[in-house]
Amino acid sequence: MTYNCVIDKVDNWFIASFPDMPNIQTSGETEEEALKMAQEALDGTLIVCLEKDFPIPEAKSNEGIEIEVSPKVAFAINLRKVRANQTKKEAAAKLGMTYQQYQRLENPYKTNPTLEMMFRLQKTFGCKFLSL
Repeated sequence: MTYNCVIDKVDNWFIASFPDMPNIQTSGETEEEALKMAQEALDGTLIVCLEKDFPIPEAKSNEGIEIEVSPKVAFAINLRKVRANQTKKEAAAKLGMTYQQYQRLENPYKTNPTLEMMFRLQKTFGCKFLSL
């Protein structure tokens, strides 16, 4: 999962922003530093969206440099998307696990699914979480 980042040089600073996420803007003294800050800002914003149950903006822009969302954040977002209109409690029941176990899967700080769990998710939700 990627979002594109635009870097503009303003005075002696490099300003990083995301066309698909106008609420994110960060900077650095070098382009590399601005890109590192952009990665952190992107992951942080997406984590807040997950925690607060805000909508996750779709990545549509092709302008700029692609920034990869960290794997744990991307996994949590994809799981929330495939769960769709089901509650976490309903999804947990469908998977044969407790609500708390399921909650960990959608928490980017705590998720660490096994291959077996990813296979179960694929079978249950009918989508690809891994390709073998």
